[in-house]
Amino acid sequence: MRLLFAGSPQAAVPSLRALAASAHEVVAVLTRPDAPVGRGRRREPTPVRRVAEELGIEVITDRPRDDGFAERLAALDLDCCPVVAYGEILPAEVLAIPEHGWVNLHFSLLPAWRGAAPVQRAIIAGDEVTGASTFVIEQGLDTGPVLGSMTETIRDRDTSGELLERLAEGGAELLVATMDGLAASRLEARPQAVDGVSTAPKLQPADARIDWTRRRSAIDRLVRGCTPAPGAWTTFRGHRLRIGPVTCADTGADTGVSLRPGEIHPGKREVLVGTADQPVRLGQVTPVGKKAMDAADWARGVRIEPGERLGEDEVS
Repeated sequence: MRLLFAGSPQAAVPSLRALAASAHEVVAVLTRPDAPVGRGRRREPTPVRRVAEELGIEVITDRPRDDGFAERLAALDLDCCPVVAYGEILPAEVLAIPEHGWVNLHFSLLPAWRGAAPVQRAIIAGDEVTGASTFVIEQGLDTGPVLGSMTETIRDRDTSGELLERLAEGGAELLVATMDGLAASRLEARPQAVDGVSTAPKLQPADARIDWTRRRSAIDRLVRGCTPAPGAWTTFRGHRLRIGPVTCADTGADTGVSLRPGEIHPGKREVLVGTADQPVRLGQVTPVGKKAMDAADWARGVRIEPGERLGEDEVS
């Protein structure tokens, strides 16, 4: 089939490479325009654009609602438009152009976790299994009929970044298999179930703030779900402190300490913080304006006072 691939971030790159190596022809790639990144605000292309240019594929950065976009798309004589994390709304006239429509690879088992942050939300919620689905895009938010799916176990120490990397690789194979099935007319789109619907809106900074009065299992999942983005955080002496993945410490009886929620207990090689039940052991922390560092090194540098707590003040 003649395909236009639409995608933008690194998670879409395995799918682009897999489709380019398949029996199908990727005639063009649609991606978001170059955008300013980093402290210098230098404009950079998306990861998908970089790979498309490496592969010698035409790149389109026009937005789907721009004048003339639908006509340009129609001129490509496309059979299908596979999509992975493109990041733009597609108008109805554009969705109707390819014979087999626009087929999205979504990183959840639909109808679970419809929305922008399915991988993060699955970890935070404590799901044991997730996966990826291919479905035909319609005007609703991730509501279209499903063409295929794969499952993936969420490991005990997975961060959202690690889990997304595995889903991106496995999902690329699923997307190619979906294109193969459509080309051979052996796939039938199935309406999504009406039960089990959950939504995964984009995580806001407030969502990533640690509440130390929660149980340590919930705090552990929040931090892993927010790693690497948007990054879990707390406050210390009125400033933000970014928190990397934590581990569950021994029980208070084993450690010989009893900590209130947020209370810091520095040791020579570890830093414990109290929660609603048992302490957690901090891994890496990132103070404002500094690089990530081991929590024990940070604690020695700031000289923790007895009874000091994380998260008990507002950001100055």
